[in-house]
Amino acid sequence: MSSQIDVLLYGLGAIGSFYAFILSKSDRVRLTVVARSNYEAVKANGITINSENHGQHTFHPHRVVKSAAEVSPVDYIVCAHKAIDQDEVAGRLQPAVDPKRTTIVVIQNGVGNEEPFRKRFPDNTIITCVTWVGATQTSPGIVKHTKSEDMQIGLFPNLTVNSQTEKQRLETFAGLLRNGKTRFQVLDDIQVQRWEKVVWNIAWNSLTTLTMVDTQTWLHSSEDATPFTRQLMQEAINIARACGVPLKNELIDQQMDKINAMPGIGSSMQTDCKCGRPMEIDVILGFPVRKARELGIQAPYVEALYVLLRAVDGRLRAAL
Repeated sequence: MSSQIDVLLYGLGAIGSFYAFILSKSDRVRLTVVARSNYEAVKANGITINSENHGQHTFHPHRVVKSAAEVSPVDYIVCAHKAIDQDEVAGRLQPAVDPKRTTIVVIQNGVGNEEPFRKRFPDNTIITCVTWVGATQTSPGIVKHTKSEDMQIGLFPNLTVNSQTEKQRLETFAGLLRNGKTRFQVLDDIQVQRWEKVVWNIAWNSLTTLTMVDTQTWLHSSEDATPFTRQLMQEAINIARACGVPLKNELIDQQMDKINAMPGIGSSMQTDCKCGRPMEIDVILGFPVRKARELGIQAPYVEALYVLLRAVDGRLRAAL
């Protein structure tokens, strides 16, 4: 790889914009971003980050495009879009992918996210990431970032690529994050973190979206709310274990303690629902439900929420 690193960032929402900022801090990076609703604003004014950790910055990507079809193959594709219709997204990225050169970086909620990319790009390195960044896009091209900032990254195994090559590509990307002074850890088995976050998201994304109340309002809505939530988390843990991911039951207490120490919050899924946008149902609930059915795991609470949320999502999509 040359000293110049070509990076394509796909999905320029709040999280995508935050990591675009982190990557842009490296002189080695030539950054292209795919923007949609904020295309005109970013093209004209760049991206402004108001961060409690990094301060206020405005930066201009090397290129702002409307689709990956405008881009030649790059070294890294960073996928920070909502994990919706993953098969279609993988197809849209095809023009930017070189089988021998391009590494795909998946920064998304959910589990099973990597599989559509592996299916379409069997010879490419995939880096998969779990992020805990608190950011919102307050207006097109302007992002507010709180102190919440952490990420775990690791390789999604690929037996067709030389392991040393994969490790080198992972270390190069880690170096870019390090240069951007963001908090992260490189892990050998990132799927533990993916499933831990799914346990959280299965509960709080689903419940806040179906009830349209915040987390504390839900927990105080009846004496049944907390046991219901704990059962949801237990089912998600059971599915993870059946998939070979060693989650512990203590995770339920840890996550309940965490939510109880916070003020009432909504969720990204609730926000999407309120705004009439398709929701990240498949990677948060659909994949676990399919695995539960495949492996004979009983998960009635998770299945019920999945069925209900699919109906809501269908209504939202029909209205587009």
